[in-house]
Amino acid sequence: NFIRPEAVKLMQDEADRLMHLARQADGQINPYLTPDDPTLPERHPKRFFEPRTSSFINANLLEDQSLLRKIYDCDVVIKFLADCLEQGPIFRWADPLARNPYSVMKDGDYFPWHFDGNEFTVSVSVEQPEEGGIFEYAPNLRSVEDENLEGVERVLKGGKEGVFELEWKPGYLQLFKGRYALHRVQEVKNGNWITALPTYMTDPDTVNRPEHSKQFYGRALPIHYERESNRPDTLTD
Repeated sequence: NFIRPEAVKLMQDEADRLMHLARQADGQINPYLTPDDPTLPERHPKRFFEPRTSSFINANLLEDQSLLRKIYDCDVVIKFLADCLEQGPIFRWADPLARNPYSVMKDGDYFPWHFDGNEFTVSVSVEQPEEGGIFEYAPNLRSVEDENLEGVERVLKGGKEGVFELEWKPGYLQLFKGRYALHRVQEVKNGNWITALPTYMTDPDTVNRPEHSKQFYGRALPIHYERESNRPDTLTD
C-alpha cells in the first residue's frame, strides 16, 4: 500500500490508454541482451536464449499529467529512495526511453531471465493477473568484480538455490538492484501484469547500450550510441 488505491487506478488508466503504443517483443534474448557468440561453448550463459513476449510503454510516451511522471520527478521521492538504499546521491536516469516506463505483460506473455542495464529500479505494481506473473530473482548473483558465470548457468538450468519469489500486489513498492540480480517474470495467465518502473542511477550520464535499448524498447536513439562507452562498470552488458 505504498501507492494508494486511487493513485494505482490513475496509473492503470494511463497504461490502458497507452497500451496500443506498447511494442510487443517477438525475439529471443539471453540474460545479457547481447547477440549470440558462436565462439563460446554452447553451455555458456551468453548462448542461453529464450523468447520474450512482454512489452514496454516507453517513458517518452507518458502523458503530460502522468502520475508516474510526477512520482518520478519528485525530489522527496529521490531523497527517500537514497535513504532506503543507503546510497547517494542518486539521479534520474538519462535514458529517455527507459527512465520511467510501464512494463506490460498480457495473457501468455513471458519475460525471460536477464540482468538490467541500470544499477537499481523502483518497481510499483499497477495490475496483476489471476494466475502466473510470479517475479523470481537471485539477488547479488554477480558483482562488479565477478560475473559468476557458474552461478548464472545454475539458475538458467533450473536451480533454485538462492532464488526467491516476490509477493507482488497492486500498490506494492520494490527497490531492486537488477544489475546484479538475475530475474524473470513467469508466464502470465488470465489477466494483465503491469508494473511501473521509475529508474535511477548513481551516474547521471549513463544510458542503456544500443542493443539493450533495441531489444527492450524497440529502438536506439543517438544518445545510446554517443554514450555507449560510458558504463558504470565492466560487466558484460
